Amino acid sequence: MMKLINWFTTFAFLVTRGIGCPLEERDALLTIKAAFFSDPDGATFPSWSEQSLNCCDWERVGCDNSTLQVDSLDFHWLYIGRGTDKILNASLFLPFQGLKMLDLNQNDLSDINGRLSLKSLRTLNLGRNQLKKIPSLGDLPSLRALDMSNGITKELSNLKWTGLETLNLENCLLLDRALMPILRMKSLKSLSLALNKELSSQNFLTGLCELGSLEELNIAQNKFDGEIPQCFFNMTSIRALDVGSNLFRGNIPPSLFSNLKSLEYINLSNNMFDGEFLLSSLANNSRLEVFGLVGNHFPLKIETEKPTWSPPFQLKVFQLSGCILNEESGGAIPSFLLNQNELLSVRLDGNGMRGSLPIWLLENNTNLESLDISGNNISGSFDLPVSLNMTHMRVFSASNNLIKGSLPLHIGCVFSNLSVFHMAGNQLVGIIPSSFRDMMELHVLDLSNNELSGEFPESLVGISLWMLKLSNNNLRGELLSKVKISRSFGYLYLGGNQFEGVISPGLLSFPNLVYLDASNNFLRGTIPNWMGDLDLGYIILSNNSIQGPLPPSFCRLSGLQYLDLSHNNMGPRMSFCSNMFMLQHLHLQNTGLVGPLPESISQYSSLIMLDLTNNALSGEIPPWIGSLGNMKLLLLKGNRLEGSIPRQLCRLSEGSSFFFPYVLGAYPLNYSIGLSLFESNDYSFSSHLMEVSFVSKKRQESYTGSILDFMSGMDLSCNKLTGTIPPELGHLSKALALNLSHNRLIGHIPETFTGLTSVESLDLSHNRLDGPIPPQLVGLYRMSVFSVAHNNLSGRIPEMKNQFGTFGESSYEGNPFLCGPPLRSCNWTEQATPPPEHGQGSPFPWDWFGQSFAGSFVIGFLGVVVFLCIDSHYRDMILGKVYQHAPFLRKLVE
Repeated sequence: MMKLINWFTTFAFLVTRGIGCPLEERDALLTIKAAFFSDPDGATFPSWSEQSLNCCDWERVGCDNSTLQVDSLDFHWLYIGRGTDKILNASLFLPFQGLKMLDLNQNDLSDINGRLSLKSLRTLNLGRNQLKKIPSLGDLPSLRALDMSNGITKELSNLKWTGLETLNLENCLLLDRALMPILRMKSLKSLSLALNKELSSQNFLTGLCELGSLEELNIAQNKFDGEIPQCFFNMTSIRALDVGSNLFRGNIPPSLFSNLKSLEYINLSNNMFDGEFLLSSLANNSRLEVFGLVGNHFPLKIETEKPTWSPPFQLKVFQLSGCILNEESGGAIPSFLLNQNELLSVRLDGNGMRGSLPIWLLENNTNLESLDISGNNISGSFDLPVSLNMTHMRVFSASNNLIKGSLPLHIGCVFSNLSVFHMAGNQLVGIIPSSFRDMMELHVLDLSNNELSGEFPESLVGISLWMLKLSNNNLRGELLSKVKISRSFGYLYLGGNQFEGVISPGLLSFPNLVYLDASNNFLRGTIPNWMGDLDLGYIILSNNSIQGPLPPSFCRLSGLQYLDLSHNNMGPRMSFCSNMFMLQHLHLQNTGLVGPLPESISQYSSLIMLDLTNNALSGEIPPWIGSLGNMKLLLLKGNRLEGSIPRQLCRLSEGSSFFFPYVLGAYPLNYSIGLSLFESNDYSFSSHLMEVSFVSKKRQESYTGSILDFMSGMDLSCNKLTGTIPPELGHLSKALALNLSHNRLIGHIPETFTGLTSVESLDLSHNRLDGPIPPQLVGLYRMSVFSVAHNNLSGRIPEMKNQFGTFGESSYEGNPFLCGPPLRSCNWTEQATPPPEHGQGSPFPWDWFGQSFAGSFVIGFLGVVVFLCIDSHYRDMILGKVYQHAPFLRKLVE
């Protein structure tokens, strides 16, 4: 009887509700579609239509299996706000009283009007919007998880749902004063405040200790400083703690681990800890799965071997980088890893470890996905057991060690699914094994800076390889002469080998090629006309025997951003395309160019660096260079440029900040440990960074990486420039180096040079400057090199304080009228007359020279007359010769 009643009840429910979701919810969804999207053809959400009765089958809609009510709506990444006024009407969702999850992530919303009043709602995702505050959404009694991450939320006054268990406020630009409402939420179990960057309140950190239910806490990438609060040691419910990328100082407290026995995840990376840390402090953390300590500001001393201990845990992720590891035992590889067999990711780079390649780490952890032991002193050969099968391995890096011998011939069989392989900077010899072709998922291969030999490995063509780095080996033969068409290779680094011949049309086999570096080889001939058919963005062919001119098709490379043809014979004149609007870096050092600077360069509006060093360019520096608003580095050293320095050069470095692009050589590998907020740090390898050579601090320096974001300067040395130094150059406040030496400049050193607040190197030597050295220059606190040697300067040297206290006699030599430390005392010159300051500021004493010459002439003339009057024989002989050639003088004398 009861079964019959249940069946009848279910039948009655289906009759009244229909097959599928309730009709009122279906109609509400169609109303939402009409409100959000205006496409008449229904291209968005095509399954949402009048003809479809069951909305439970519609995309992005979930229903409860029992009631068939809509219980989840996923509207993430639809940018709903772009098609509306960016304000969402909350009443659209009121028909969904069974809704438990609503995802409005990444929709460009600026506000939500009205109250949701959804009593069943448990999860609300409003992340990646433009909400300036948490909306007043009314009573949400069941709400347990709220995500407001990646927005601009600064106001938390509406955060009143005291039953919340999970709160994500990552990257919300929060300030300290907005945090207090969080401390009233005693039911919180998971809290993330990462990436707010300005948070620093120690009082707030202490207040977090009162949240007794907290299990997951992420405060990474803020400005919290000082020692880790003592009260953190009492948060015994914590399972995941991330304090990375802050300013925490002092020792890493062992009690942090001995008290928090429930820890599964701990990240202490990128702080300012000091002292020594014993890994035996983890002896009580039996649940630990993820440990991260990389990038500390100071090199921490880490001891893993003493005292003797036995790890009670099985780690999945172990990251320990940039430390002084096991100093007492000579940099031993941590032996506790011998007992770990569930590892997924291991990072031990830059620790000074010694010993042989830990193949046992692979044998014990066949599920290992990434291993980084680069930047150590690992030595010996690279021996892989034939039976080893690392099918889960995606990233392997052992670069910058002391590994010798050849690569295993069967390496492709061992790492069959590898994505990234780094073995650069070792001592590998022999050929590149053909078994690399078995790594069908290989995207990045870096074998640069070894001693590998043979020809270009054709076995690498045809697999999914996107970046190949073989720079600085002993590879030889013609370059890419036998390859077939392939989608491989977006980035190709072949510089510093012994490749010869002309630039091979084999490059046409790689239609996706973006980056080509074949510098420092023995390539000859001209740049072929077909190169314009590629879609190259970066071309580096420096230090070969390539000749000009550039082919006309080169102008088709409209997307070119980086061109380096330095140390080739591209002259005497080189045609410059006028449509290189994307070009950012132009390197033509020592290419035999003559004549004036090509005016076509004035069209390169994106140009950041122009290097025309050591050519034979002549004429004046054109004022249009100042119109290149993004220019940061101007290198014109060693030419034959004349005339004055244009005042327009003061505009350099005023443009927007720029970057030198780099390429990530790996895909991030994240390891979830079952927690809602935290995963291990992204694991990636950076590839070749753009490099710039620049004369700074009296020597040729090469700069790579992020420092180039801040690099700015000018080198006009070793030319024939004349006139005075424009005072406007003092406005180059971002310049790190200014070199005007070895010219013919006159006049005073501008007092406006006090505006060179970023300058580290200032060289004005070997000119004709006069007058005093402005004493205000002592305020240039960053300057480490200063030279005004071999000019005609006078007066007292600026006070030896700040950086000027480090400059010796060589900075001032060749200026006889300068005095004061580090030169001789000024007392000896008190009665001396300083050199006159002329209108043109010439350092040569023309008045003195004229007077001296006139006096010497008169004395010499009188001496000749007296001599002739005394000796009649020579007088008659000389006068006879004179009269013979000029008879009119005899008549004049007689």
